Amino acid sequence: MSRPVPNPGILDIAPYTPGKSPVAEPGRKVFKLSANETPFGPSPKAIEAYKQAAAHLEDYPEGTSRVLREAIGRAYGLDPNRIICGAGSDEILNLLAHAYLSRGDEAISTTHGFLVYPIATMANGASNVVAPETDFTADVDAILERVTAKTKLVWLANPNNPTGTYLPFDEVKRLRAGLPPQVLLVLDAAYSDYVSRNDYELGLELVATTENTVMTHTFSKIHGLAALRIGWMFGPAHIVDAVNRIRGPFNVSSPAMLAAVAAIEDTAHVRMSKAFTEQWRNWITEEVTKLGLKVTPSVANFVLIHFPQQKSKTAADADAFLTKRGLVLRALGNYGLPHALRMTIGTEEANRLVVDGLRDFMAGQ
Repeated sequence: MSRPVPNPGILDIAPYTPGKSPVAEPGRKVFKLSANETPFGPSPKAIEAYKQAAAHLEDYPEGTSRVLREAIGRAYGLDPNRIICGAGSDEILNLLAHAYLSRGDEAISTTHGFLVYPIATMANGASNVVAPETDFTADVDAILERVTAKTKLVWLANPNNPTGTYLPFDEVKRLRAGLPPQVLLVLDAAYSDYVSRNDYELGLELVATTENTVMTHTFSKIHGLAALRIGWMFGPAHIVDAVNRIRGPFNVSSPAMLAAVAAIEDTAHVRMSKAFTEQWRNWITEEVTKLGLKVTPSVANFVLIHFPQQKSKTAADADAFLTKRGLVLRALGNYGLPHALRMTIGTEEANRLVVDGLRDFMAGQ
């Protein structure tokens, strides 16, 4: 071979495909509802903190994200020494895979789980084992049935993207209890800020009381800092130690760190965003259901809309129809959901326009 060759399995990985860039007909306003971004943007306090940090761009950031870890600790009542921050929770997921997976190992994810899971798994030479879901929801028994002596890690997004479904805390505890002690359970709680169910817990209690569970979170969703790439993990001390040994020393920039501190402390901004999302998620679900389309019940900031396979009424047809109106939703073929579209809850204007657009689409206009 006359050129470098990647490690075995790398070229078998399907690359991550983001939502398409907004393109509308001339003269139409574009609403990007494909990436689960908040319509409100970040807290004004976070923007101001980011601007102030721009006066010191020549300085390296503090290498452990101490001020951010302490702010997260205050917000959630956690020990900052058991928190790691990263360039988005994606980086932390990849660091966990790098630390705990190698060739010959297996990691389990669910049918419609986040696409980063198989990428992180296979990038480290391990095999991605898929557990089927029930009603687009993770199935604890299906996961446990696929555990073997090779299983080293289980990925669980709770709530899940792109389905919006979740597992009650009792089910998560049953999953942990059924896994062998050497299997790491990764609870991805990226969308937990939008959940108001009494039977939900983002995983902090389980992490605090076990040696084999971690919880990851992000500032990209309700905090509106997706462009800055900030995520964090709460875990047992021995796992935090292992991941810190391979984490880049300056993996979170100072502007991102300080903006995140301001964002997590602006609880009024978070409450406003959550209340708005709940109101319009319920409205969209009700209105779209009236059109004869199925909507998977969601607890996140998006909804999963299912379309018939009838000619001219498919998800692909609806996607093209809405895109021409400047309404950009997320096609989900790469998630194994070719007959569905995912819609992020947007502004009131955007939400109403999507429902109007779907009404016209279903009516054949």
